[in-house]
Amino acid sequence: MDYVVTASDVSIYQDTNLVLSDINFQIEKGEFVYLIGRTGTGKSSLLKTLYADLALQVGTIDVVGIPIKNIKPKSVSELRRRIGIIFQDFQLLFDRSVSENLLFVLRATGWADSAKMKLRVATVMAEVGLGSIGNKMPFQLSGGEQQRVAIARALLNEPLLLIADEPTGNLDPEVGFAVLELFRSINRKGTAILMATHNHAFLRDQPNRILKCEDGRLLDSSKESLTFLR
Repeated sequence: MDYVVTASDVSIYQDTNLVLSDINFQIEKGEFVYLIGRTGTGKSSLLKTLYADLALQVGTIDVVGIPIKNIKPKSVSELRRRIGIIFQDFQLLFDRSVSENLLFVLRATGWADSAKMKLRVATVMAEVGLGSIGNKMPFQLSGGEQQRVAIARALLNEPLLLIADEPTGNLDPEVGFAVLELFRSINRKGTAILMATHNHAFLRDQPNRILKCEDGRLLDSSKESLTFLR
């Protein structure tokens, strides 16, 4: 079986503070997994560890074929080319157009052919339903449109895995569900998704496997019954 994430005997620390311990889980290629838990229970720390923004001190994690323990800067760059990361606050560059935001990422990840870059930008913009706004500045867009641009950015290098940290947290419910449906469409095409969310309506209306951070542990709905509607 192909896994995009494998974590074994992992403990996660913020500085010297233990956040989560005894973590063991896998995410299959093409799987959609929710990550839930109250604020401060370790969701973001877990995600940051997976994309090598927080050092892994105990245990082993492999993400899209790359070991995270003691990862070197060159391997971090390779990891970021194989995965897509999406944040609650979009993290767009507001001094350049939508298209320039995406072209910037392509240049930073090693693309050089101008024609291929423009085609790739057009492709991902169409995929997220924003084919006509490339010349607009981010501040001219709604929150939902900005998040779709952020998703397009994450798709540029055809990632095996999308890691999304509260991607609908700043959006109203209707727009949030539209963004969730976009994630589901991307997932149906074969990209695995790990999405942290506080929106339990998603879990109820669009059920998938759930990982839950609780009391320093990571619970897994594929192994035990979880309570989440509270």
